[in-house]
Amino acid sequence: MDGKKRSDVKPGLEVNVILKKDQRTGKKTKGVVKDLLTNSATHPHGIKVRLEDGQVGRVCEILNSK
Repeated sequence: MDGKKRSDVKPGLEVNVILKKDQRTGKKTKGVVKDLLTNSATHPHGIKVRLEDGQVGRVCEILNSK
């Protein structure tokens, strides 16, 4: 699943995100969602989240849906 719908993204999910600094290269960073930062129901570039390690990025892929 891609992370464009807020309803698909929940705290505790393992996801790949693209950090702001990696937007040009598209480098993915794996992590676990701590907080959802996007308030709208959908976003064309992915829902913005804060990972448990504190990094902030947009979800590009949901790795496991518990």
